[in-house]
Amino acid sequence: MSIKSVKTAVFPVGGQGTRFLPATKAMPKEMLPVVDKPLLQYAVDEALAAGIERLVFVTARGKGALEDYFDVARELVDSLKAKGKTAELAVLEATQIEPGRMVFVRQQEPAGLGHAVWCARHVVGREAFAVLLPDELLWNPANPALKEMHEAYLQLGGNIISVLEVPDEHTHRYGIVSPGAVDGLITEVKGLVEKPQQGTAPSRLAAIGRYILQPEVIDVLAAGKRGAGNEIQLTDAMAEMIGQQPFHALTFTGTRFDCGDKAGHVTANIALALERDDVGPAVREWLRSQKF
Repeated sequence: MSIKSVKTAVFPVGGQGTRFLPATKAMPKEMLPVVDKPLLQYAVDEALAAGIERLVFVTARGKGALEDYFDVARELVDSLKAKGKTAELAVLEATQIEPGRMVFVRQQEPAGLGHAVWCARHVVGREAFAVLLPDELLWNPANPALKEMHEAYLQLGGNIISVLEVPDEHTHRYGIVSPGAVDGLITEVKGLVEKPQQGTAPSRLAAIGRYILQPEVIDVLAAGKRGAGNEIQLTDAMAEMIGQQPFHALTFTGTRFDCGDKAGHVTANIALALERDDVGPAVREWLRSQKF
């Protein structure tokens, strides 16, 4: 039986962004820019490159700017047209999603990533779906992370997560894979541990915010079991599915920026700016002039 393509992606975007206060007092953390695009736009672009057709945003109170961002800014568009600013118009058009492809769901309490995914259950239905965490900027323009995962999924089926090796001293920050057989970049997942205590991690393979999951994970999340941080953890729900369905990890081949962290966000801005012809030369010149 052929494996159906994944058409729905869930974006959990209800977090408060307290690490970036005071900026996030007035704007969602997902709207923090990396050069000139908000974090969320990078994740959406990645999803679209993978063939995703339905975008589900799990939001919370105070996140209205996310809906406005993807809407048509009519007054701005009319003003740019009147001034003949075609380049700026093209930039705006690249942020507009075809009507009917976006769904906004409210997460009414901050009960964890698993709870956010569960909130999208009526939109997801009974088909495989993707989950993307916009805080994690996975940068590989030539082969975007979710596209690479989707290609692997069409071969393997089941559940696939994106992973990277992290230092031993950082394993307690992540969901960590207990590995089985390895075939190139693909690792069989024998178990998952959410934020293991220092020195107890089964490997250094850490989940980095991209998932393709079967709908049965929603059934597990519906039980509302609390895990680390007294939250409903997606990692715990996935762990319950191991052994019942195929489960693999794909090692990401690009550069990962943890933009939920201030240093990671600054680094992402510098790295992506250096790749661009319009701002790269000026940034590179400034860096060379500094005595670090």
